[in-house]
Amino acid sequence: MAKEVPLKVLLVDDEPLARERLRTLLSDIAIQLPNEVVGEAGNGIDALELLRRQAVDVVLADIRMPAMDGIELAGHLGACENPPAVIFTTAYDNYAVQAFDLNAVDYLLKPVRTQRLLTALQKVRGLAPADAALLANIGRELRGGGRSHLSCHERGKLLLVPIGEVLYFKADLKYVTARTQEREFLLDEALTHLESEFADRFIRLHRAVLVAKQALAGFEKGASDDAEAYGWALLRGVPEKLPVSRRQWAAAKAELIS
Repeated sequence: MAKEVPLKVLLVDDEPLARERLRTLLSDIAIQLPNEVVGEAGNGIDALELLRRQAVDVVLADIRMPAMDGIELAGHLGACENPPAVIFTTAYDNYAVQAFDLNAVDYLLKPVRTQRLLTALQKVRGLAPADAALLANIGRELRGGGRSHLSCHERGKLLLVPIGEVLYFKADLKYVTARTQEREFLLDEALTHLESEFADRFIRLHRAVLVAKQALAGFEKGASDDAEAYGWALLRGVPEKLPVSRRQWAAAKAELIS
């Protein structure tokens, strides 16, 4: 009989003792379900960096972590071409956990029990790769706010763009460009979704442009024969000017004053 290939596991938790407990439990169930812990991370950002170098079958992720929590991590993973399965671990048995149970492979309530961990990992064995992509649909309502990072795929790599560094979004056909002071990133996002998710950070200037409120430096009126813009928004730190439609002109200027 062929030997069963060990399940490759990544542990993501900001508490070292929680990761140590999971390692112990995984060792305890290794006879029933062969597994190998191939890495550990203290938050979602570190986990994604590790996953660039190491493929895994399943991620055991805490929900509440600094920098990037487990829910946002799962969303980024779900957008990958071959996402690993994600099992949430949490100390909070509340309404959000019940909702996650509809989308994630499973969730484990801390302190994690041996049999529950085994049952959850057995589910992973029966998953088709596409099933894990359901994680990309986790709503921001369950997180209590928008994402801290956006993701884009570039030359086969997953890049993270901190939302706090984005100066503006500009739509062009089916893609959206996110501009930071350093460079541009091409996102597979809808401008309307970005506007809704980050309404506290960005305002609409034009049907194809959202700008970060903190990036606005001033405005200048467009030429009377300029079909593209009623006026132009000036930005801090970059030389570009962004078009402002007649409809958005008053609201945009009021935002700068406020």
